[in-house]
Amino acid sequence: MELFLNQLLAGLATGGIYAAIALAIVMIYQAIDHLNFAQGEMAMFSTFIAWQLLQWGVPYWATFFLTIAVSFVGGIAIERIVFKPLKNAPVLSHIVVFIALFSVFNSLAGFIWDYSIKSFPSPFGGLHQVGMIAVTLLLLVGLYVFFQYTRIGLAMRAAAANPESARLVGVRVGWMVALGWGMAAAIGAVAGMMIAPVVFLEPNMMLSILLYGFAGAVVGGLTSPGGAVVGGFSVGILENLAGTYVPYVGSELKLTIALVLIVAVLVVKPSGLFGRRAVVRV
Repeated sequence: MELFLNQLLAGLATGGIYAAIALAIVMIYQAIDHLNFAQGEMAMFSTFIAWQLLQWGVPYWATFFLTIAVSFVGGIAIERIVFKPLKNAPVLSHIVVFIALFSVFNSLAGFIWDYSIKSFPSPFGGLHQVGMIAVTLLLLVGLYVFFQYTRIGLAMRAAAANPESARLVGVRVGWMVALGWGMAAAIGAVAGMMIAPVVFLEPNMMLSILLYGFAGAVVGGLTSPGGAVVGGFSVGILENLAGTYVPYVGSELKLTIALVLIVAVLVVKPSGLFGRRAVVRV
């Protein structure tokens, strides 16, 4: 029973990170109808910025919030400079740009900070898993309140659900999309700083995390932010329990579980457990 509870706690901790990444993926997907393959690298680059600030002697929590602010501005800049001009471009153009961003952030991090593995401090000491869960839950509750009870949050939801109708009532849809990018980048920064003490800091640290985030987003539904959160937590718990109790899985095949989940959900319910089907009038 103790082993089960430990694995459940570990699953909730890592699942919270997957939920945050899945939520960031869904936010950008709802904004531009494309998956951001560079989401993990953006989070990794933000985490390196935090590491550098810590090396310069900036206190942890000041670094934490400063990194979130820098990531938020960076996300908006990427949307305004790179993706706004591509608004009406073909799908393949967006995919190529996402792959390019992935390579740019990965190579730039390696060039600036090299590819050696670095340790990242935790403000929670030996209770880092508990701290990860607490920070993630606070983040998710804050986002829920923002989207449910603030004018900007409601405007962002309207812009994502029906851009044409939102424009008719005065919502600046373009800037709502940019804010979505900024918030997705900030969420990714939180996920990166929380997971870095566990996986250690290096330019490829977020690759597997991104795949788990994709799995959570697909399981929950790419059109459902709440579903993405549930999917992320579910993937975290499932991979930890499967790695412990399912024969021959272990740590080596845990990533395969995420890929199997993606394929299985797409085959059985392409819209995800909580997603909605797109209905097109012809």
